[in-house]
Amino acid sequence: LACAPGTTGSRSRGAGERARLRDLGIVIGDLPTGPYNAITDVAGVRVGHTTLIRGYGPLVIGQGPVRTGVTAILPRSDPPWRRPVFAADLTINGNGEFTGLGPVRRTGVLGGPILLTDTGSVGRVHDGGVQWALARDADAFDGEVRPDPVVGETWADFLNDTVGRHVGSVEVARALTSAAAGPVAEGCVGGGTGMRAFQFKAGIGTASRLVPAGPDDADGAWRVGVLVQANFGSRHHMIVNGVPVGREIVDLLPERGTATAVPPGNSLLIVIATDAPLLPIQLQRLCRRATLAMGRTGAVSTHGSGDLAIAFSTGNETGPAAAESLQVMHTSRMSWLHTGVVEATEEAILNSLTAASTMEGRDGNTIHALPLDRLTDLMHRFGRQ
Repeated sequence: LACAPGTTGSRSRGAGERARLRDLGIVIGDLPTGPYNAITDVAGVRVGHTTLIRGYGPLVIGQGPVRTGVTAILPRSDPPWRRPVFAADLTINGNGEFTGLGPVRRTGVLGGPILLTDTGSVGRVHDGGVQWALARDADAFDGEVRPDPVVGETWADFLNDTVGRHVGSVEVARALTSAAAGPVAEGCVGGGTGMRAFQFKAGIGTASRLVPAGPDDADGAWRVGVLVQANFGSRHHMIVNGVPVGREIVDLLPERGTATAVPPGNSLLIVIATDAPLLPIQLQRLCRRATLAMGRTGAVSTHGSGDLAIAFSTGNETGPAAAESLQVMHTSRMSWLHTGVVEATEEAILNSLTAASTMEGRDGNTIHALPLDRLTDLMHRFGRQ
């Protein structure tokens, strides 16, 4: 089953059709995008999804309804434990989980895939990532770098059978095996299937920027790409390119099949990739700039929110060859990268909303899609389109 179609579309599209933010004429920031405007614009980065949408009606734990999945990010075309990358992470607000970060925090090196899923499936997804590595390379754990996957989660319980833990090794292997360069599916796919942001349907979103090396570089020497799994924010906080959309569109709130209160979504996972030659301490600076993008969409990172970021660089080798070939960007040149991360993260969050469709899940609970026609009308009225 696919996502249920959205109830409204943009003025240039038929009812129910979804779009990326730029398809609607809404442009975030000043830097140019890469050819796909996706994290895969960083050469070698690949993304795959497994999406599970099964059943309707009352929740039966272990059976469904199921609205979940897993999204896989691979930093290079080679096995990550054979060609690891420098990496760093940041806990913006810690009511959430990025499992498997121990080796990254101790060594500054990422040797496994990054996997995004729902809260209940973290353990099974981590195990699935290890099984996938061993199936490809029986000696994966014998090298200098551990192949531990990093697994992030957000809470999909409003639509999904969380306790049923429906994502396992088969789904993880499917996402990793299908991971590819090029365009990235967004919205209610993969780990973002059951998620919402600003009380609209959301999920996976991505964007990229071409970053100049200096003031005289017109082409963009480096690339930075961002992928998010968005599940956060109250409606009245929502801002799109400076326009208070959440205060203008106050209807279409999530609906329970039973008459009980609906809490807002909590948590945002941010994955940042770049081909700029950065060390782990510099990558953590990129993670910090992603918080500015979160704020530009209106988020305040509430007490119950699990807002987490991880960044990696493909700009260097990290093995023995690094002793002779290591390059490092001078910190004085990093401001353009900061700009690129902020712009791409903001746009990725908004793409997760404009791409996602209305979805009904467990117990008749429903999360509505952001109405694209009303969004574009608002942007035009505020002079932002």
